[in-house]
Amino acid sequence: MNLNQIHNVYFIGIGGIGMSALARYFKYIGKNVSGYDKTPTMLTKELEQEGIAIHFTDDVTQIPSSYIQENTLVVYTPAIKQLGEWEYFKEHQFTIKKRAEVLGIITKDTFCFAVAGTHGKTTTSSILGHILYESGLDVTAFLGGIVENYHSNLIGKGKTISVVEADEFDRSFLHLHPDIACVTSMDADHLDIYGDTHAIQNSFKEFANKVNDKTKLFVPKGLPLEGTTLSINSPASFSVSNIRIENSTYVFDVTTPHEIINNVKFALPGHHNLMNALTALAMAKTYGVANDKIIKALESFKGVQRRFSYQLQSEKLVYIDDYAHHPTEINAVHQAVRELYADKKVLAIFQPHLFSRTQDFAQDFAQSLSNFDEIVLLDIYPARELPIEGVTSSWLLEKIQNKNKKLIQKENLIEYLKNTDAQVIVTIGAGDIGEMVPSIKKELENK
Repeated sequence: MNLNQIHNVYFIGIGGIGMSALARYFKYIGKNVSGYDKTPTMLTKELEQEGIAIHFTDDVTQIPSSYIQENTLVVYTPAIKQLGEWEYFKEHQFTIKKRAEVLGIITKDTFCFAVAGTHGKTTTSSILGHILYESGLDVTAFLGGIVENYHSNLIGKGKTISVVEADEFDRSFLHLHPDIACVTSMDADHLDIYGDTHAIQNSFKEFANKVNDKTKLFVPKGLPLEGTTLSINSPASFSVSNIRIENSTYVFDVTTPHEIINNVKFALPGHHNLMNALTALAMAKTYGVANDKIIKALESFKGVQRRFSYQLQSEKLVYIDDYAHHPTEINAVHQAVRELYADKKVLAIFQPHLFSRTQDFAQDFAQSLSNFDEIVLLDIYPARELPIEGVTSSWLLEKIQNKNKKLIQKENLIEYLKNTDAQVIVTIGAGDIGEMVPSIKKELENK
């Protein structure tokens, strides 16, 4: 498919974080962009302010008439169910592509950095995109989160280098053509798609095999893939050591295959973020970016919204928001909070995401959440799924061993927070809990 011949790009599910990055890209390069989504969000509001027309009813008559032409590309995400609009485009034989297929087409003729893994994709690819852009390279980074430095999920407008998140959902990452890649983790997830852990690991191996030069595939030490190894506090091709915290910032040394880089600074908390930074450093250095430019970019990286994102930070009260929706990610949030606030009471507010994921990892979720001083559960956010009988937040709550636990309806959360004595509050989850952050922040500021 020749994108130069496309005049209009129509998105079904335009409000998705990955979809909106593509929408912004096509708008930047001069295409007419429009789309549908189920509900308005802060992100769709931003897209509308950027000149992208969006409607929120599945209604063919609301599609702009100029799009009912042969030179319209329709992009959809597999995470949504088929709709009337989707059926219309299919019936009239429009060119319809998955988001991942379109990313594959855009990046095929670029030098492509691909970041895969069950956890850490967005932060690692955001750090990498920031390093390359700040180093003056001709890069575009398509990201799954809003990077604080740019207030966008798209960095740069380059034509020769691309940074993409290689998403394992629906095996989407197999559409990509990576020149340098990493696999940050291979934990079980999306078992509604894969069925079992063996299937998801085989899919990651298939992705890894797309990188012909295994020195350009970066993997944490111990992951069952051939590649350049990464580690914290143990020998590997690239490793972090001598970690200390100065003014709430990590300072550390990096051992590479050829040298030691001293006194690297990185402000995002948690050892998982140290690994993300190390991965981005290793990929950028292998490409040829100079040490001083990498060090400068790492120090200036401000983080990604909803990734250990500070909303309030004072002596009396700290409020952090995080996208974590898998037990491993919740453990990483807990590690970072405990490292920074060892003597303070921590309240975790968790909104489970998907009935299937809650069912698949119920015991692990219970164990991860029990580590916090106090736990509040919200009802499960269904996203694309119908309920599963017996799988509820009440069911999950019973499995949590910590006695300081409570199930609260979303509309009652603000009232509950008025009376909490927790000094550190963390909201966790990938559903619409993110939309509540401004009102939670406002209430806590009033305290």
